[in-house]
Amino acid sequence: MTAAPTTDPSTAPEAPPTRAVTKRILPSPVTGQEGVLVAIILVLWVVLSFTTPAFGSASSWQPLLSSVAPIALMGVGMTMIIITAGIDVSVGGALMVTAVTTAKLLVDQGVSLVVAVLVAAALGLVLGLVNGLLIAYGRVQAIIITFGTANIFQFLGRQIFDNQTVNGIPGTLEFFGRGETGRTLGVPHSFVLTLLVAAAAWFWLRHSRPGRHLYAIGGDPVAARLAGIRVQRLVLMTYAVTGLLVGVAAVFTVASGTSTLDQSVGSGRELAVIAAVVIGGTSITGGRGSVLGTVLGALLVQIVASGTTQLGWPSQLSDFFVGVAIAIAVGSDLIRQRAREQR
Repeated sequence: MTAAPTTDPSTAPEAPPTRAVTKRILPSPVTGQEGVLVAIILVLWVVLSFTTPAFGSASSWQPLLSSVAPIALMGVGMTMIIITAGIDVSVGGALMVTAVTTAKLLVDQGVSLVVAVLVAAALGLVLGLVNGLLIAYGRVQAIIITFGTANIFQFLGRQIFDNQTVNGIPGTLEFFGRGETGRTLGVPHSFVLTLLVAAAAWFWLRHSRPGRHLYAIGGDPVAARLAGIRVQRLVLMTYAVTGLLVGVAAVFTVASGTSTLDQSVGSGRELAVIAAVVIGGTSITGGRGSVLGTVLGALLVQIVASGTTQLGWPSQLSDFFVGVAIAIAVGSDLIRQRAREQR
């Protein structure tokens, strides 16, 4: 993981970005790795449908898509961060804070759906801004500062929980939940909204100048800065957007659960999100990646977890399979990177 950009913005040249940087080579609209992921998902789906008939039923894949939605949504933001050669390991803690705050508001204040979503998104945005400001302008390594804020966020979340679970959560968020009102044509609204956000992010990354600049920053932050790209401003934006998406993902999480929220919410979510991004083909060293691959990676991770459970295998095997997939993805990325350097 490369260092966070540290140059004072006041020292950045005023000249507009040069063609050499703004015209970075973007990945193809659909990469080979994304094609491989689609093939693996289809094979797994067919095999699991034959071996565990319940897997192919609507009662099985609807909860699966509901569980994919928050991971993929946070993965959209994490993809942009990792493209800039950064990382955010605090998303699990941020999810905990926003989820318990939202649940408390629903139970204690009886807020409406709109207010709950706005508060969760705003709180997530603030937490993301804290990370972004420290990384972009505080000259701190991303993994170090987000590791620290992860612990702070988890502490705050436990304090809000007050060592108790939140019980009696009303159905205010049922539009994003698992019930009949939370689906259209059988597809959970949370998953549909996640696909819309991912599509918008995909288009923005490929067809907007700031989106292409993220690839330039991840490929060579010094060259990007010398070319006039507002590196620190864009890095700050990626963490802020990720925080906002974490807030919305917290709404999905609360909505898809039962009427009780316990302190395990958010636990390990950062690893699931990073796994989805890396398995989806985003380079851990920055400069390459796509949100389409991240959505497929999140789907693959959740299918493996669901399939392991329905086959009656130990849950540790799910972690093993995901770990193997991460190792293969990272290894393949490093091999491709070395091959490019030797050309």
